[in-house]
Amino acid sequence: MRWGRGITAALTAALFATSLAAEAPTRSPVPPPRPGAATPPPAQTPNDPIANFVNEVFKPRARPGQNTRVQQMTAAQSQSYTRLAVAQSLIPPRRPDNLVRRNTVQRTGMAQSGDHARAVTSAAGSVCGRPEIKGVKLQSIPGRVNGCGIEEPVKVTSVSGVALSTPITVDCQTAVVFNAWVGQALVPLTKNLGGGVREVNIMASYACRSRNNQRGAKISEHGKGHAVDVGGFTLANGVKLTVLDHWNHSQHGDLMKQLHRVACGPFGTVLGPKSDRFHQNHFHFDTARYRSGSYCR
Repeated sequence: MRWGRGITAALTAALFATSLAAEAPTRSPVPPPRPGAATPPPAQTPNDPIANFVNEVFKPRARPGQNTRVQQMTAAQSQSYTRLAVAQSLIPPRRPDNLVRRNTVQRTGMAQSGDHARAVTSAAGSVCGRPEIKGVKLQSIPGRVNGCGIEEPVKVTSVSGVALSTPITVDCQTAVVFNAWVGQALVPLTKNLGGGVREVNIMASYACRSRNNQRGAKISEHGKGHAVDVGGFTLANGVKLTVLDHWNHSQHGDLMKQLHRVACGPFGTVLGPKSDRFHQNHFHFDTARYRSGSYCR
């Protein structure tokens, strides 16, 4: 009897354990937290707006099927996701019309003449209010360094009926004085020489540089549009007279010295071969505004 009762008790215990295992959830046991460990935050509820936002943004989307139509994101939708999103690719602004001209001015000082320049030039092609000064008015020239540039430049191609070998870029005060020197000195002094002057040989006008291109020197009057360098002139018969070759010439030396001398007064500075080694081959004329009188050498 006792042996039968033991079998019955064992069978009853086995059946009870089997029923408990069937009713238990199918998940791995959670180990108890370690001593001193931080308590994990409670699970977010489905109605948590932060959790919903994160899931909405970072949860990967299902790939569209073969017949699925993909809809582009609108600007409003993109802004709701991130402030950096844009509705369409950015397009750079249109370059200004005078970009190439401005770069040319800063690099060479010789501005290109365009429709705007012609519009502010007289119908006869004159500038600075003088019909005998031919050229075009230019837009202001910005200087590459402090002290350079011309606020109201003109590009002159001829003065008093005499062509210039290279157009000069100067301000109007310099253009007017240079025109007076050509018309009242050069033209009358050469009228009986080889048929008169036909062209003036220009060596320099506007250039943003220091005096004599020396490092550390002050800005030259060339850098302000106040100066013109003349290397000589060509007569109507084709003969070329130069400062370098004819300053001490037996026939034309006196003419060269006279042209240098009469420029002193109208111009603020007049330099020639006797001034220094930098002016052996040309006359330097400028209308420096800082002088109370003229400096001539």
